[in-house]
Amino acid sequence: MTHIADLRKSYERAELSEDASHPDPLQQFDQWLHEAIRAELPEPNAMTLATVGSDLRPSTRVVLIKGYDARGIVWYTNYDSRKGRELAGNPYAALQFHWVELERVVRIEGVVEKVSAEESDAYFASRPLDHRIGAWASPQSQVIESRAVLVANAAKYAAQFLMNPPRPPHWGGYRLKPDAWEFWQGRKSRLHDRLRYRLDNGQWVRERLAP
Repeated sequence: MTHIADLRKSYERAELSEDASHPDPLQQFDQWLHEAIRAELPEPNAMTLATVGSDLRPSTRVVLIKGYDARGIVWYTNYDSRKGRELAGNPYAALQFHWVELERVVRIEGVVEKVSAEESDAYFASRPLDHRIGAWASPQSQVIESRAVLVANAAKYAAQFLMNPPRPPHWGGYRLKPDAWEFWQGRKSRLHDRLRYRLDNGQWVRERLAP
């Protein structure tokens, strides 16, 4: 029987140096994300979102990145969900990508805001029909009696909207505006590479952290 405490791995795939990394963290992220996509990793677009509620208890869940640019990182969800309620009370959040096969982690921290209604409308219209119906059918994070509730809701809204369901008022996008990034590359002997970028007077400062 293998004991959890004995599970170990030597990280030896790559390195992350100041000379080889981009001075702009968004460019570094773009490079790593596309390398993860080209490597055909399972769901390279999956990221863990951490929020903190009014009770000061943190919570995490996995969401999918749907866009990124100089303004920030975008995902879409139900505004009435637990994460939506927590972001309404405390807009500071953190994101994390873990590309296990590449021995890489990216952490992003910042403040979150809703994207414009126009952006949310455009993305919602691009989703498959069953996903659009699902946004109406699921009272996300609420207690329901059984799965039959979801099935019944989906049937009801499919009959109501047919092929053209509008975007629900409780559903849309969020954008995290980063003020800190960290790029972690696993290295041999646990001497991992960690480069942090922090925003200082509108400029990104890159610095190495001890592993």
